[in-house]
Amino acid sequence: MASTQAQILVASNRGPVSYALDETGTLKAKRGGGGLVSGLSAIGPEAGALWVCSALGDGDREAVRRGVGEEGVRMLDIPADVHEDAYNGIANSVLWFVSHMLYQTPLEPAFDAEFRRQWASFETYNRAFAEALAEEAAQGAAVLVQDYHLTLAPRMLRELRPDLRIGHFSHTPWAPPEYFRLLPDDIAAQLLGGILGADRAAFLTQRWADAFTDCCHAVLGPGIPSGTRIGVHGLGADADFLRKRSHEADVDERMVSLREQIGEGRKAIVRVDRTELSKNIVRGLLAYRQLLEDQPSWRERVVHVALAYPSRQDLAVYRDYMTEVQRLADEINSQYGTPGWTPVVLHLKDDFARSLAAYRLADVALVNPIRDGMNLVAKEVPVVSDAGCALVLSREAGAYEELGEDAIVVNPYDVSGTARALHEALSMPLDERAQRTKRLAAAATALPPAQWFLDQLDALRAAS
Repeated sequence: MASTQAQILVASNRGPVSYALDETGTLKAKRGGGGLVSGLSAIGPEAGALWVCSALGDGDREAVRRGVGEEGVRMLDIPADVHEDAYNGIANSVLWFVSHMLYQTPLEPAFDAEFRRQWASFETYNRAFAEALAEEAAQGAAVLVQDYHLTLAPRMLRELRPDLRIGHFSHTPWAPPEYFRLLPDDIAAQLLGGILGADRAAFLTQRWADAFTDCCHAVLGPGIPSGTRIGVHGLGADADFLRKRSHEADVDERMVSLREQIGEGRKAIVRVDRTELSKNIVRGLLAYRQLLEDQPSWRERVVHVALAYPSRQDLAVYRDYMTEVQRLADEINSQYGTPGWTPVVLHLKDDFARSLAAYRLADVALVNPIRDGMNLVAKEVPVVSDAGCALVLSREAGAYEELGEDAIVVNPYDVSGTARALHEALSMPLDERAQRTKRLAAAATALPPAQWFLDQLDALRAAS
């Protein structure tokens, strides 16, 4: 266990390291990436920072039991059934669906006794974090609580340790009041009150921040005496890392094989996503099919490279979605394909080097989420692109606020409109494409992860 005097603490469901047991019973550690990891590294080891996270699998739990860990990380062994209820039952099947407005409302949600049982686990899970943070934090320490999994923790921690400076950051969108109020009234109030336990609540865009305040006023009444400050920090792409990593040998190899799959002289429409319901991959494929139908001149001249990596495969609705992506890609290929041309090249196995290769060679990047807190793919492609890339971007992505001027903007539900946008993007003159890409890359890297993290820390210290 870490020493109990951390000055800066980060709390998130997933930590910077995970463990797997090999066949000999040896634990193997694997480092994670992402904005938080590079953000925390910016403060340096002498800052006395501690990351509190959850054990996510058998390897993690075994590591906690054996006392295996690394400096600056405390992993919580929350009982597997409690974690399953909190993480899959509530966080991913309720809170994610509300924030991304994904419910098919004639059938769902139905907040019944089973929901209440899972909600109790969600409270237990959040309390475990609050208690660990309270135990580990030095007097007056700064605590940065991350994301929708830990919406209740700020209030619980405030009650245990009023001396702490507490921030909460939401990496998802926030739903407008009329959608947020699908939740039972007491649950809606508890979620908002949980975040209002923080000194500062921060969001990726002004739009999500405004939606949160609107919900507070609608659910809790206009005169909320919380004193919580609201902030916005638009996480940007890590340009230095991406530019360096995208020119390593494995990426060059992937480019060769992708170019072979695309074929000589053809243009590439690229998408890189997890097969997450909000990413809207199915409508993207439908729009591509519409393009081939409406603009037959593109047949045999363009390929849609869809890198759709598995996500949340322990939830049936996600498995079904992945099956539909595969089915539709096969259908387009059998309808339009010719012996020398495969219209859709679909890859379902996660491969970061291949993603970077696709970024580099894309003529068009398709980023059309139904709703997205930010969407870093939209920011990464312009940074890595070799020859410039036209960006087709959903107005429902957080990135739209920063990139909308130089993107071709679409309504994610409008399949015909997206097909027209793809045609416009494919037809864009190369010099215009290069100029737009330059401006997109500048906007995309305005707040790299390290600075994004430090800005939150500074704002939290100033707010208290």
